[in-house]
Amino acid sequence: MAVVVWVVEGTWPACVDAARAHAPEGAEVVLLHVTGHDVADAAHGAFAGLLGRGHPERDPGNRVEHLAAASAESLLQAAAERLGRPCTRVERTGRVEREVVAATEGADLLVLARDGDRVRLGPHSLGPASRFVVDHAACPLLLVWPEPAPGLTTMPPPPPHHR
Repeated sequence: MAVVVWVVEGTWPACVDAARAHAPEGAEVVLLHVTGHDVADAAHGAFAGLLGRGHPERDPGNRVEHLAAASAESLLQAAAERLGRPCTRVERTGRVEREVVAATEGADLLVLARDGDRVRLGPHSLGPASRFVVDHAACPLLLVWPEPAPGLTTMPPPPPHHR
């Protein structure tokens, strides 16, 4: 069995704990972190457009890319330590939602966390990237709350035509 655990800042401990609890012993566990291009691209663009093109060594986008890679490595290391069993760490770069979906090819399970509105039940508990992944993943999903789930009283009322 191949289990992919999507490691995201702020929600990764719940995903790792869920993988520890639900992935059978001997399962191949892949800890996946995806760094989006957007922040580094913005820094590159700002430098090129506003600060000049003649000094590529001063491009802050390069520094942002290095910081993102170091952060990803640190996060994956912490996740591997928390998992406490053999695993593979994978860092991808690109459009986050598409990279996660691509990583599910051949997987038997994807573990991910809700990353939107976490104070009430409902569809807004998923951010745009997570919603895309839920809709397009090529394997079954285990969707976890990063903290205790809100109570049933937070569920939105049914639409007027269903009352």
